[in-house]
Amino acid sequence: MAHPDLTGPGAPEGADLSSLRALVPRAAAQAFADGDDRLTATLLQRARDACEPGTLAWAVLERLLGLAFIHVQREVEGTFALERADALLDELCGAQGSSQGSQVRPDLEWLDLDESGGNGAEGAGAVPGVPGRGT
Repeated sequence: MAHPDLTGPGAPEGADLSSLRALVPRAAAQAFADGDDRLTATLLQRARDACEPGTLAWAVLERLLGLAFIHVQREVEGTFALERADALLDELCGAQGSSQGSQVRPDLEWLDLDESGGNGAEGAGAVPGVPGRGT
């Protein structure tokens, strides 16, 4: 599995693990823990859609969505999501002059409530209309 640490070599300037993990809606992590795969995907899609396409935040959430799809055997959708996200992560991280952009990848551990690193309602991950994540 790919390396989940976005603070290592190849991370864009200003990117740190806790701020990027905070993009993950706590409700999505809870739904994943509860085995509610449909709700997990819905909440990740809403969070992704609230981000500007082409940004690091969008790519992180798109990758997590792809992994969630693959986890429930929706391999085709998941693979396409991973391809979109990984290409963007490579582009964004490679733009910082790193040859290791391919190592910058979130994984399903980001949906682990115990390891969440800040899946609270604050920060850039707020999603309008999602309890605990919106305004």
